[in-house]
Amino acid sequence: MDNNAGYFGVDIPFMAYIGLVPEAFSPELTRTRLPYRQEISNSRGEIHGGTLMGALDFTLSAAARANDPSTGMATIDMTTHFIAPARGTVVFEAKCLRMGRSLAFCEGRALDEDGQLLATASATFKIMRPRAHGAS
Repeated sequence: MDNNAGYFGVDIPFMAYIGLVPEAFSPELTRTRLPYRQEISNSRGEIHGGTLMGALDFTLSAAARANDPSTGMATIDMTTHFIAPARGTVVFEAKCLRMGRSLAFCEGRALDEDGQLLATASATFKIMRPRAHGAS
């Protein structure tokens, strides 16, 4: 994946700030990677849960966009379950379960580099379609 293309075709300053790396973008699997940095850790030296949720939210929404990259996504609801602390690089994988006319339903997970499950998430997104030329 060409990192100069932004985040799967979208400029997202927060993802660049936390250091998220886009890796795979397809309707079958969207994957990103978050290298460990002390700046995104909590008081115990683990990656902060809010950082993990932000990266999961982006990766889940990108999985929906992979079905139609001209769309944007607005998070309606997201549920995250933390299973184990993230002490190193984290890999996020997501897929879109269903993309309707106005809503997309996605699920994903966070894994350490050895494949240990760190967190799971599911989310619902409002699909933001581009306006037709001349539409108000």
